[in-house]
Amino acid sequence: MPDAVALLQLPFLHALRVNLADNSRTVVPVHQATILWGGEERAIRVFAKGRRPLIGTALLNGQELVIQFTDSGLGTIDEL
Repeated sequence: MPDAVALLQLPFLHALRVNLADNSRTVVPVHQATILWGGEERAIRVFAKGRRPLIGTALLNGQELVIQFTDSGLGTIDEL
């Protein structure tokens, strides 16, 4: 993930102490990015930790999320 942050030149905002699902604590660097969401540009925070990016659920407010939890599984997001 740090390579992707560097490649995209995402600006660093701050470090954040977080609790993970296994109840461990760590510090993650937080960067800013701009994404297209529903046809509109939105500024979001990116938590750069590990090999995969972490996405929060704030973007999903008012949406229905369906995910197939398999390799190459599909996901859909629709407005409620």
